[in-house]
Amino acid sequence: MMLIASLVMVCSSPQDASAQPAVAAQPAAAAPLAVPSARDSVVARTIAKLMPENHISAQVLNDTISQRALKLFTDSLDPLKLYFYQSDISEFDLNATSIDDMVRQGDLALAYSIFGRFIQRVDERVAVAQELLDGDFDFTADESIVIDPESAKYASNPDEARDRWRRQIKYSLLDLKDDGKDQAEAVDQLKRRYTRYARRWKQTDSDDLLEMFLTAVTMGYDPHSTYMSPQTLEDFQIQMRLNLDGIGAQLSEKDGKTTVTRVIPGGAAAKHGKLATDDVIVTVGQDDSGESVDVVEMPLSDVVNLIRGRAGTTVRLGVKAGGVGNVEEYKIVRARIELEESAARGEIIEHTMDGSPETLKIGYINLPSFYLDMESARQDKQDFRSSTRDVRRILQDFQAKQVDGVVLDLSKNGGGSLTEAINLTGLFIDRGPVVQVKNSDGSVQQYADEDSGTAWDKPLVVLTSKFSASASEIFAGAIQDYRRGIVIGDPATHGKGTVQTLMDLGQQLFRNNRANFGALKVTLQQFYLPDGESTQLKGVLADVILPSITSKMDVSEGDLKFALEHDRVKAARHSVYNMKPADLIGSLRQRSMTRIAADKEFGDLLRRIELYVSQKEQNTVSLDEEQFMARRKELDSQKEEEEETLETQLSAEEIYRDNFYNREVMNVTHDYVDGLRKQNLAQLN
Repeated sequence: MMLIASLVMVCSSPQDASAQPAVAAQPAAAAPLAVPSARDSVVARTIAKLMPENHISAQVLNDTISQRALKLFTDSLDPLKLYFYQSDISEFDLNATSIDDMVRQGDLALAYSIFGRFIQRVDERVAVAQELLDGDFDFTADESIVIDPESAKYASNPDEARDRWRRQIKYSLLDLKDDGKDQAEAVDQLKRRYTRYARRWKQTDSDDLLEMFLTAVTMGYDPHSTYMSPQTLEDFQIQMRLNLDGIGAQLSEKDGKTTVTRVIPGGAAAKHGKLATDDVIVTVGQDDSGESVDVVEMPLSDVVNLIRGRAGTTVRLGVKAGGVGNVEEYKIVRARIELEESAARGEIIEHTMDGSPETLKIGYINLPSFYLDMESARQDKQDFRSSTRDVRRILQDFQAKQVDGVVLDLSKNGGGSLTEAINLTGLFIDRGPVVQVKNSDGSVQQYADEDSGTAWDKPLVVLTSKFSASASEIFAGAIQDYRRGIVIGDPATHGKGTVQTLMDLGQQLFRNNRANFGALKVTLQQFYLPDGESTQLKGVLADVILPSITSKMDVSEGDLKFALEHDRVKAARHSVYNMKPADLIGSLRQRSMTRIAADKEFGDLLRRIELYVSQKEQNTVSLDEEQFMARRKELDSQKEEEEETLETQLSAEEIYRDNFYNREVMNVTHDYVDGLRKQNLAQLN
């Protein structure tokens, strides 16, 4: 079974308001658009049929999905509520429960009507913006702007829309001033940005519009089910053929900004060392010098095309770390991801701690992904690479060198092969079920480690974070259920407990894929641990929690709209090891909390976490220049500290980095090894 993850996802969020615009703002003739083709109608009807038949929920395409789809579609067009009037939304809402019927009939008129209105509003707002940019702005006025899409409201009339745009422009001008632009440069850049924005939306073709609309429908089921247009499918197939030349980063569009959602271990960006999750890319340039293109408000597919390129060439990214502060240019040499850079690596740490007279040998294994060379495995080659084979070799070395305990670091591991998650678990348990998978018909299958024996029977600590997802959660959860070891790190892992498959629509319609009708990526299965708990939403809970900024980031499954609920299935029969005594876990937690409370560096981290949370929860920003720049300076300082902390926790450059966070991981492991030894001695006596 293979886990298929989309490279692009657009997240959006709706908001309600009530007033009507003045007569002058009522819609004129819709912007001319391409007419949906007969093929588009066939695709819509096919999606309407396949989703209920294959989705894990088995939910029919109904009014609930219809209402969700409308909100997702309008928000994908206007995430910050800067273009539509509330009257537009109220008018669209008259069809809120009709989309399901329309899609079943292949009727795409509503999508084209909404998009036509959007283009009209874009033209109106850009005209106002250009006019405002020719005027003066008072940067001493005591006013603010709403920066949280959930808190924003649609304008009710032209005057309100104009004021929203005046504030939005002030914010953008201050932002560019902070980047070192003078007023004239900033005004010129914004004029070009808004003109380009309007032009690009008008270049949207029927395939792009169909993808946006049908993806809104499929994401009404869950955030991982999407429709891929023919071009998107071709791009995806290029990736699946391992043509991975590029920077090695997954990107998404968020509130009109190109945002980094994952830096792939072993890729060019990971080697460069600076690009990180939640960073925003604002410019892209080619080669070592030359003009950079402003990509703010640019369609994600266009940004991706600018960043892609042949291995060995250079791309220059203008990046705002975490989306705030000054733009810093990163020069990244495109490369093909090498397996060695993302393979398991191990190191032995000789560890001593206060209160313990003994120096312990602790083996540290860094595993960035659950990888498998499937082609070589299918060909029965003897030396094919896999995470299980590599970890087994490391464990054999640890055994030979009499290592006392092992830390398996999955804190940067976003998943991979389900087969590998099962096989790797088998290195630590004798045999038995590792994961249960529920299908769309409600049936449940168990997938087990069938090989007797273990590669490591001594203490095991699994290090996780909010970035540990999918296959990582299966491994960590199985280790917990078997009471085979302990999990430490963030309070919970990512919480993605679902499996997606790609259904080629040409194949579905004609039993061949010669005709490219795009594809449906649909969530068709859900994961469950041996004890019956789903990893969905809840993730795997840590036995010992360590403070971190990652735990406060909005990067988990639960932060996505319409994520599937957590549930249970019947527990599978399995062995239970005596490697997780309740009294020892309580002692480990207490001793760790005492050390953390007395540690100055953890104290600084807790202060930064508190500041990060308070800033993240702010819904508005002052447009007074003095206050704006003071806040920006504070954010820049905070961001530098955050980057240090994230580098501390998530750096892939070293196998083990000796810092305060990892030292506490080792302290907990030392306590755990000591505690198990004492328990065993007590039992023998």
